[in-house]
Amino acid sequence: MLYKFKSKAAGDVIMTAPIGDRILRLLDREPAAQGIFEVEAMPGAIAALEAAIVADEALRRAAEAEAAADPEPRSPPPPGRDNVSLRQRAWPLIEMMKRCHAEDAPIVWGV
Repeated sequence: MLYKFKSKAAGDVIMTAPIGDRILRLLDREPAAQGIFEVEAMPGAIAALEAAIVADEALRRAAEAEAAADPEPRSPPPPGRDNVSLRQRAWPLIEMMKRCHAEDAPIVWGV
């Protein structure tokens, strides 16, 4: 499944189901095939995603510091491990929300 976030005020943002589900859970929403972000809720959603990004980056820095402190060389990460940060995943949707909020346009998906 793909999430295709659409609005009259911005271009579409497309995410795979695992990433879209994660983003929706970060926004205290159950993943669903259809939904809407109302304009009034966008500032809170943007703040929630930005807070999650800060937390994710702190965890990544701690893991990198731990790996650097380990004298044993580590093997490369297993194939399929997600090395894309939450900031990179969420940025297009955050930018879409900012633009849509400014233009008073909701964001929908699955319709």
